[in-house]
Amino acid sequence: MSDAPLLFFDSGVGGLSVVAPTCALLPSAPIVYVADSAGFPYGTRSEAEIAARVPALLGRLVERYRPRLVVIACNTASTIALPVVRAALDVPVVGTVPAIKPAAELSRTRAIGVLGTAATVRQPYVDDLAARFASDCLVLRHGSSALVELAEEKLAGMSPSRRLIAAELAGLFDQPGGNRIDVIVNACTHFPLLEDDLIAVAPDGVQFVDGGEGIARRVAHLTRDQNWPATMPKHRLVFTRLGDREHRIAAALATQGFAAPENL
Repeated sequence: MSDAPLLFFDSGVGGLSVVAPTCALLPSAPIVYVADSAGFPYGTRSEAEIAARVPALLGRLVERYRPRLVVIACNTASTIALPVVRAALDVPVVGTVPAIKPAAELSRTRAIGVLGTAATVRQPYVDDLAARFASDCLVLRHGSSALVELAEEKLAGMSPSRRLIAAELAGLFDQPGGNRIDVIVNACTHFPLLEDDLIAVAPDGVQFVDGGEGIARRVAHLTRDQNWPATMPKHRLVFTRLGDREHRIAAALATQGFAAPENL
């Protein structure tokens, strides 16, 4: 159906960093954006919790919204639950993985940082990516739940503390060899929302990369030759818990074409 949406799923608002490049490629695509605010943040939860929660929620969401494609716009959920979700759903599912390959291609010092949630950076999937695409690099990792919270607060209208952001980056740069880092992977979809602040406090010349544009190209490829609605409807915004912060975020997103928030 031409009005079947693309469904983006994250624990919070980080997946909006993937929605933006997707809409740039597919401006007529209707979007359903789902934030699992009742389960937020995923980065501090156990693998078992995420592996059970994400497939169950996505099953309900696919049944309700009948999307043509699902994007798990969350590195933590993707690295833990993506195979189970793909096996359970009868629609294409695109995951989000740390952009270690492009980071290694960019690095001149052969030292890269992987900045994600604690749950993401400890995954064997990250070990595999580093071994396959950055075997000649020093790959340092740091898990930060504080940056996730700061990104959520920024979208809710609060100015993030650059002092706190600098302290989180120090978790990479203060490791042995960290002074050599010239490329940092934003391995959480929340972190590109803070990119201006990250660049401002990082040493000169350090680049940040993420997978948003690559995911957008993958979505465009998988939906090539499909029909889209002639009249663009408002994007839908769904939370699994609708509290004060979610209402503030919804108010900010209203200016970006999102309808009033829904509660799952």
